[in-house]
Amino acid sequence: MNDSDGRKRAAGELESQVMSVLWAAGRSMTPAEVQAELVPAPAYNTVQTILIRLVDKNVVRRSRAGRAHSYEPVRSEADAAAAKLHATLDGVGDRQLTLQRFAESLDDAEAQVLRRLLADLEREGR
Repeated sequence: MNDSDGRKRAAGELESQVMSVLWAAGRSMTPAEVQAELVPAPAYNTVQTILIRLVDKNVVRRSRAGRAHSYEPVRSEADAAAAKLHATLDGVGDRQLTLQRFAESLDDAEAQVLRRLLADLEREGR
C-alpha cells in the first residue's frame, strides 16, 4: 500500500496509526473522523477496511452511529502494549535472558520506575 506521497507503507503501519488516533481520541470515532486525523490521509475506503480488520482481530469494537458505524479500542494503549510484551516473552526460549537484556536497555529513569512498580507489587503480595 502506498501513501499519497508514493512511499510504500510497512506492513501494519496504517493499523498502528489508526490505533494511535483512536487511543488519542479517547472516544468512539467514525471512519471519516479517523481519516481526518491521519497524515497523509489515506482513502476513506482504506480507513474503513483497516477498521474492519481491527474489529475482526478483536482489537477494536464497532457500534452504530446513526447510519454509519463508530469504532473504539477494546483495550487501552498501555494494556495492549503490555499484552504485546507478554506475547513476546512467551515466544522466546530464555525469558530470564530476555528480561535481563530489556532491563539493561532501560535508562535510569525507566529503571527507577520499574523498581518502584516491582516493589509496590511485592508489598501487595503479588
